[in-house]
Amino acid sequence: MPPELSAIPSEFVVKARMVGKRIDSYLTSRYPDFSRSVIQKVIDAEAVLINGQPTKASYRVREGDAIRVWLPDLGDGSFVPEDIPIGIIFEDDHFTVVNKPPGLITHPGRGNWSGTLVNALQFHFDSLSTVGGDHRPGIVHRLDRDTSGLLIVAKDDKAHKDLSWQFESRTIRKEYLALVYGMPSRDSDFIEKPLGTHPTQREKIAIRSVEDGGKEAMTFYEVLERFDGYALVRCKPKTGRTHQIRVHLAHIGHPILADKAYANRSSFGLGDLLGSDHPDASTVLLDRQALHAHALHFRHPITGQELDFTAPLPDDMAATLDALRTHRS
Repeated sequence: MPPELSAIPSEFVVKARMVGKRIDSYLTSRYPDFSRSVIQKVIDAEAVLINGQPTKASYRVREGDAIRVWLPDLGDGSFVPEDIPIGIIFEDDHFTVVNKPPGLITHPGRGNWSGTLVNALQFHFDSLSTVGGDHRPGIVHRLDRDTSGLLIVAKDDKAHKDLSWQFESRTIRKEYLALVYGMPSRDSDFIEKPLGTHPTQREKIAIRSVEDGGKEAMTFYEVLERFDGYALVRCKPKTGRTHQIRVHLAHIGHPILADKAYANRSSFGLGDLLGSDHPDASTVLLDRQALHAHALHFRHPITGQELDFTAPLPDDMAATLDALRTHRS
């Protein structure tokens, strides 16, 4: 069953550019706070009417279709503060820099209304900016659930607007560390490939031409350490597209370790290094993609002071790096 539905439906008419899309995909793109599975449950509950009639998830919309949909109620925009540990790297009256652990979703949405970074922020801080809306207080930018590392959180709206402008103007310098399969042939390179939604798997991103909806995406990378069959690389994205580093590295043949979406592997362990017959083969080192937002350089949103912050590798990536040095150097 879907979550409790709102008493008031949303109503709109399908435009020509959306013709041919499945209704479940269409509604997921129109309402990004809800996952496709939640939308499908809403459809199954006959809470989506097209031209006054219930529909199926496979229905392909037509120009002029009148849509009426009762979505799960997001509540009053307030979320229960939760005592979730987060590493505070820096804090003043205007913003804070936190070290997000892997596995923590940045903000509520898509069926995850608790256990997020926003719930943690509301527990740890008395004030957060409102620019991002009711469901994203303080959130200036985001990291994927399983990517660890540095995030800037705004405490007031003035700081938030300035920090957002710095991201938009690409003056904030970001640095990521990643462990990848294979050894890149070049010590450093610049990947410039446009990115867009995958044509058949809507939860994924793919290299797409501009004509097919791709948006400019640029990533500089350099190899920091080489191992037999693996490498540690530093990535400096010049743009901030969803899954950018993960897709770009996979595109050049070096996907990130344990990246389920782009390496088709959901874990990495000693068995990968020592063989399946080794006594320690069952030891899992990583159960998420080995990507860490390591460093940020930006201007203080109020004083203008240039700032640099770094976060050390989390335990799982550090242990994996030690194992590579021990068994594959």
